[in-house]
Amino acid sequence: MKKKKVVIPGIGEVLLEQSSRAKHMNLSIRPFRGIRVAVPKGISFKSAEAFARSKSQWVLKHLPKLQAIEDAAARRQNESPDSHIDRKTGRQILLQRLNELSEKYALPYNRVFVKNQKTRWGSCSEKKNINLNINLVSLPEILMDYAIMHELVHTKELNHSSQFWDLLEKYMENAKILDRELQQYSLFLLR
Repeated sequence: MKKKKVVIPGIGEVLLEQSSRAKHMNLSIRPFRGIRVAVPKGISFKSAEAFARSKSQWVLKHLPKLQAIEDAAARRQNESPDSHIDRKTGRQILLQRLNELSEKYALPYNRVFVKNQKTRWGSCSEKKNINLNINLVSLPEILMDYAIMHELVHTKELNHSSQFWDLLEKYMENAKILDRELQQYSLFLLR
């Protein structure tokens, strides 16, 4: 796989990386990895650099969020260097909290899976099986609880209709605000 780094004024270093899976050029910003353009085979790095330059306004809009996530992770690490939670401990924390909230609000589920997902904090299937992202344990407790409650409410309402949000709001005030706050941490998934 071919790679090339270029520096774009105002943005900084951008990795141009040829990808056999990419069908179109795709620009992404990831914490601790920076800015990357996936370049499909047959597209030149010159074209990819021009593409990155054309997206500079979008990059500038998202760089503060990237920096905030990296800074928050550094602060957490500095505050408690031993705060890295192993998978087994993280799973125990999530299962305990899931069971507490499930019992408290009478929202039973079938099975639970704890995974290291790259795109979502959790999900719930029609069979009431819940997937939780192990990275939830790194979030502020209120957001971890929100993500768990979001999936538990899906055991009753398997969509994002107004009925879903009304029900979630019964259990957690300011659910939509918490949802937006959780989305601010989404780049953290890509670490």
